[in-house]
Parts: sequence; C-alpha cells; structure tokens
Amino acid sequence: MPSPSPSPRSQTDTLFVGFAGRIGAGKTSAANYLSSKYGFQYARYSQVLRDWLASEAPERESLQELGWEVMAGGRQVELNARLIAGLSRSQSAVIDGLRHHIDFHSLSYAFGASFRLVFLEAAAEARFERKRSRFSAYEAFLAADSHPVEAQIDTLRPLAAATIPTEESLEGLYRRLDGWVATCGMGHRT
Repeated sequence: MPSPSPSPRSQTDTLFVGFAGRIGAGKTSAANYLSSKYGFQYARYSQVLRDWLASEAPERESLQELGWEVMAGGRQVELNARLIAGLSRSQSAVIDGLRHHIDFHSLSYAFGASFRLVFLEAAAEARFERKRSRFSAYEAFLAADSHPVEAQIDTLRPLAAATIPTEESLEGLYRRLDGWVATCGMGHRT
C-alpha cells in the first residue's frame, strides 16, 4: 500500500506572517488588522530595536540610524533572534517591518512552512499622503524612503507568498487580507 502523501496544513496550525514594503505601504495597518481580527501575536522590528538599543523612544530618523548601524554592523541576525525569541510558537503571529533578506531567511528558518511573507506596495505619492503628518515635505519623505536601511526592501518582493497593492481604502486592504488569510487555512478564525 502506498504511503499517504503529506497532509496540507490543517486549519489549526499556526501561521507566521511577515509584512514588507516601503515606508507608508501599510505594513502597520495590515499587521494591526491581522492581530485584532485573528488574534495573531504582534511583533515589530522597530520595537525590538527600541527595546534593545535605545534608552528612550527615538524619532524615526534615529530608528533608521539604529537600524542601519545594526544592518551595516552585521547584527541583523541578532536582531532577528531577539524578535523571534519574543514570539510564542504555539500562537500565530504577524511581524511588521521586514527590511532585509536576512529577516526573511531568519523567519523562514525559525518557522518553516508556517512562515509567509506578504509584500505591500503603493506608489510613492500615495505613501507620502499617508505619512504627511510625519514628513514636512515630499523631499523629506523621499530622503527617508531612500535611507540605506530601506535599500534592501525591494529585494524581498520576489520572496513573497503574496504581493498586495495598498492604494485603495483600508477596507479594501482588509478584504484582500481576509481573502489571503483564507487561502492559508486560517479564515475560520475570528
């Protein structure tokens, strides 16, 4: 008798979802949505950086500088180890803000087939409009978006299980996320 083929993921398996995308693409909105609707744990790279290296809550530019020091200093693996250590493997999780291929590979290694990367994308103008309160001018937004710590983000797109455009309303993004989560076998959770 032939051996049974591997079973597909059951609907009770945990799912670890990483969000990547440029500044203002909707990563935090998407992560917060999955956390609140589906009960996923929430982890954010910038929070791990704050907890690890900053004595007080730094401004965005300071976080970018801290992130760049970690990335350029060969400490991205350590950053990932700290993030992963804060997650329970028995509960689905959402991870906000992957920026480097090491992030993808670290999470893939830690969570195996349970890890999925979702790449969120929107045009620069739409992203600036979302972040207008943070940036005084479009040029300031573009400067932050082209900071060296942001340089690897687009290399994550080909590694993504899904690429979701985010130029429509939040409700549209949430519908797309619900549809995608259902394809992962998690759509029954509320």
